[in-house]
Amino acid sequence: MDRNEALLKLTSGFVHTIKDPLWQNISFTEELRMLTSLAEVQKLNRIKQNGPSYLTYPGAVHSRLNHSYGVYHLGREMLISLSRSQEELPFSESGIMSFLSACLLHDLGHFPYAHSLKELSIREHEEIAASMILDNQRIYNAVMRAGAEPEMVAAIIDKDTLVSDEETILYRNLLSGTLDPDKLDYLSRDGFFSGVPYGKQDTGYIISQLVLKDDRIALKKAAIGSVEQVLFSKYMMYKALYWHKNVRSATAMVKKALFEALDASAISFEDLYYLDDTEFERLCKKRRPQCDALELVDRVRRGDTLKRKWTKSYVKGGVVEDLATDLDKRSAFENRLFEILGRHYPRLRDYEVIIDIPEPISFETHISILDDDGRVREIADEDLVFNRGVSEAFQSSLRKIALYLPSRVSDEDARDAIMEAAN
Repeated sequence: MDRNEALLKLTSGFVHTIKDPLWQNISFTEELRMLTSLAEVQKLNRIKQNGPSYLTYPGAVHSRLNHSYGVYHLGREMLISLSRSQEELPFSESGIMSFLSACLLHDLGHFPYAHSLKELSIREHEEIAASMILDNQRIYNAVMRAGAEPEMVAAIIDKDTLVSDEETILYRNLLSGTLDPDKLDYLSRDGFFSGVPYGKQDTGYIISQLVLKDDRIALKKAAIGSVEQVLFSKYMMYKALYWHKNVRSATAMVKKALFEALDASAISFEDLYYLDDTEFERLCKKRRPQCDALELVDRVRRGDTLKRKWTKSYVKGGVVEDLATDLDKRSAFENRLFEILGRHYPRLRDYEVIIDIPEPISFETHISILDDDGRVREIADEDLVFNRGVSEAFQSSLRKIALYLPSRVSDEDARDAIMEAAN
């Protein structure tokens, strides 16, 4: 496809516009607009992008659908920018529409309180989105009407789908990479709505500096600082928002409730799929007679979170780390802590004792650089101030084990219980 054909496909017929507080005007074709009107897509408007973060940052009530619109908008801007960078492009008309549809639908299978489910043996939301696109006839037909290929859309979203088609792989790498539209939107959007100033990127400049060289996505060497800005923003957003101690408390409480409910067969994995926030909370309330720990979900809804009473930096091979390395071991360790603390706090409930261990963070820097001599190479540590060593230090400073308990439990008793249980 030549440049003019690509640009015509990306600009002609985009007659419907919505107002977005972050990117201002976002334009759709009639068929793409109809795709967003599907009930399964509109459900995303009832799932908060940042889960319980609004308990600490009241403005963070934006939805997964807000974010999906932003990813679609930036994805389209990227294709337009790339189309202006060279005469011939490895795009097809159906491929362009498949990529735009994938941007819109990439969170179609997302869960409420998503970070609470990461350690549970649950299907990835990308896999669920792909299966919904292929198995739900209404979604499949709507994707077809948008000029896209449902199989390509599903393969772009779900990276575990085996593909050999180079155009599909190109779009997949564009949607999921160091400078992808997903990350560029969520960092800026989450910062904007929460009032945290660290997520903002020079998005227009980043997009303008992306090029296609030998059918690979690359960044002009002059824009390497943009990679560092994205990585540092990610670090700061985790520090200030995503892993704020109160957000971690709420997340750990929902995780504990679900782990206990699954273990007691009060809830099944299948019960958790395809729910919005309200449906999830309603399910937990309905099943609470079968599992007392589900009370924690209602407490999070009411803003009644447990308090951080003890914390330490995560150390691989540490005593507490090894005793609580997975959810089963963690539950046994929490039960031991409950027995110890119960001597002094007889009204304490077993599910009110929660150890939280955040998952590792990836500060990935996988991107190709277009050097001044026209050659493409992988970015190296020496290109960045934010190198591998700095990334590891930043992760170490963020990742902390914490013990969450009711406010009436003293810090000293919590510390003593940890020391006794760990010996």
